Amino acid sequence: MRYLLVIALLALSPLLQAGEIGSRVLYVGGTVPGIRTKSDARIDLIEDDALRLSARGTSFAIPYKDVNTLEYGLRVSRRYLEAILISPIFLVAKKKTHFLTIGYTDQSGNHQVMVLQVGREEIRPLLVSLEARTGLRVEFQDEEARKAGKG
Repeated sequence: MRYLLVIALLALSPLLQAGEIGSRVLYVGGTVPGIRTKSDARIDLIEDDALRLSARGTSFAIPYKDVNTLEYGLRVSRRYLEAILISPIFLVAKKKTHFLTIGYTDQSGNHQVMVLQVGREEIRPLLVSLEARTGLRVEFQDEEARKAGKG
């Protein structure tokens, strides 16, 4: 009986997560008030006039008109630990970590910034949506980031 319950919960978990609004991100750092570094967060682009970042009960909006920088970066690394622990075949595989930097001006006129780590399934739709909403072009840190960001 427990076995069936565990299987049912595992089968339903994607459906339960699907009800949440926005993209899952990791707030790596920046100057966002009230959000600690390396916090799980959600970025929501559904509102017409502002993006919303929510983490651990804290939520705040940044008007699209106040966003002045969009930058996409990619860190590529080999999977050495997996190669040592599991199989040398992992040396061939590369791990790609996607980063999005959003610069904006707050209500006081001060320049603020946030760096988000975004999942590979969510980075492309997020970049396209931000370009459309802000009217800005995404800046790419290097050629490899440009290739990954353009899909």
